[in-house]
Amino acid sequence: MDTPDRSRSAEELMAVVSQLNRRMRAASPQGSLSPSQRIVLGRLHDGPATTAALARAEQVRPQSMRVTLAALEESGLVERSPHPTDGRQVVFSLTESGRRRLTELRQAKETWLADAIATRLDTDEQRVLAQAVELMKRLVQS
Repeated sequence: MDTPDRSRSAEELMAVVSQLNRRMRAASPQGSLSPSQRIVLGRLHDGPATTAALARAEQVRPQSMRVTLAALEESGLVERSPHPTDGRQVVFSLTESGRRRLTELRQAKETWLADAIATRLDTDEQRVLAQAVELMKRLVQS
């Protein structure tokens, strides 16, 4: 494949991945969570984190992350605790309610996607999609 074809494929892949993400977000229960709050819940699923670490990961200012965390804390979805080694900092982690909410969000997305695959693609197309997923995994490997 020559460079223009690769560039076009890259452009089309970025567009379709973006559209797919939007469709899955639309399929999950909105409730009162903003997109940034949803992202923070997902990050905290990997383990507790400081405000600064979350802000760096999302490339936002710490002040913006503090606002997001305050809203999540007020909703009972995250909780703060003392940093294990630095008494000047706190770490945030998911509460049980936050874990349940994150599970609901992810389950709704997965249900929508599985249904879309089952109803919009025939068996051969589903097999091709499974192969494409494996190729995409290779693209993101370090």
